[in-house]
Amino acid sequence: MDQVRQGSDVLFILLGAVMVLAMHAGFAFLELGTVRTKNQVNALVKILADFSVSTVAYFFVGYTIAYGVQFFGGAEQLAQQGGYALVKFFFLLTFAAAIPAIVSGGIAERARFGPQLAATALLVGIVYPLFEGAAWGQRFGIQGWLKAATGAEFHDFAGSVVVHAVGGWVGLAAVLLLGARSNRYRKDGATNAHPPSSIPFLALGAWMLTVGWFGFNVMSAQTIDKISGLVAVNSLMAMAGGTLVAVLLGRNDPGFAYNGPLAGLVAVCAGSDVMHPIGALVVGAVAAAIFVFMFTWTQNRWKIDDVLGVWPLHGLCGAWGGVACGIFGARALGGLGGVSLGAQLLGTLAGVAWALAGGFVVYGALRAAVGLRLTQEEEFNGADLSIHRIGATPDREASW
Repeated sequence: MDQVRQGSDVLFILLGAVMVLAMHAGFAFLELGTVRTKNQVNALVKILADFSVSTVAYFFVGYTIAYGVQFFGGAEQLAQQGGYALVKFFFLLTFAAAIPAIVSGGIAERARFGPQLAATALLVGIVYPLFEGAAWGQRFGIQGWLKAATGAEFHDFAGSVVVHAVGGWVGLAAVLLLGARSNRYRKDGATNAHPPSSIPFLALGAWMLTVGWFGFNVMSAQTIDKISGLVAVNSLMAMAGGTLVAVLLGRNDPGFAYNGPLAGLVAVCAGSDVMHPIGALVVGAVAAAIFVFMFTWTQNRWKIDDVLGVWPLHGLCGAWGGVACGIFGARALGGLGGVSLGAQLLGTLAGVAWALAGGFVVYGALRAAVGLRLTQEEEFNGADLSIHRIGATPDREASW
């Protein structure tokens, strides 16, 4: 029976890892459908290359920082308990690699390829694991301090703050340091709109992310005996609430419609295991409202050229999810309890501050050392031709 239990746990978390791995294809197609045609190849290659750099950085450095575990023993040792420790690393890697995937959407169409890969190594190898270890790995004594001060630890079941808010606020720092795309904001105060290049690909990316999210949230239990249908239904309700509010407030705009469910799912991650489904519906609805209004303000009023809106979607909705866990997870609102609003506020603020500081340090250092932006000519030609030497739809067929 022990062997069956071990095998079931390995399969369970492996399926979760594969589902979240598939979400990275969702990131790629969401970005591909949003950027202009001349930058579609770059969107696809960036996500794959970032994931590979993340794998190496997290395996050799980041996972050890977060959990104090390393994999330098023999294969016989690593294969113990069916290799559960390895597939747990795989599962948590897919979360860590979401950080550069999130940032990628904000800095699209004008970022150099090499410096972004270097930033990925630093973010996934050092910046992210330090906060991950504090929140999930019981490292550095921070959770103990929060429990003593507020009566509960910071609760983030599936990463509203640890993954999404951190990625979104790092992305904001990168976008601010990189600057807007050429001619996005004119000197006369007008804004040049860049509509999505492919609504079908944008929708495909959103659907892939949405489906994979049920692995992201449900499999965060990490062992089969802790699986909860409550997490699945809360995720479903937050997705539905986010979609409906985004369609309504976005006036049927497909870009908002397909980012609405993502906003709801980002926000529900933290408290998906403790909220009532009605609370999850409200959390997702509020998240979509935050995204629609703040995306519009960011682009049009503050003139911050965050291409996919990663700061409002992940940064702000993730922070809302961290706080909402302390509200809707309470027994007074139908939740399971065991959470503290004070701990949620402090933990969320710490995650935001750490991500913003880490983003400015990493991207600021790279900008000073090697530069972050394509040249004006390279940006005009597009990242596809400038970096990869081929477009998504070559004009000429090869002559055989």
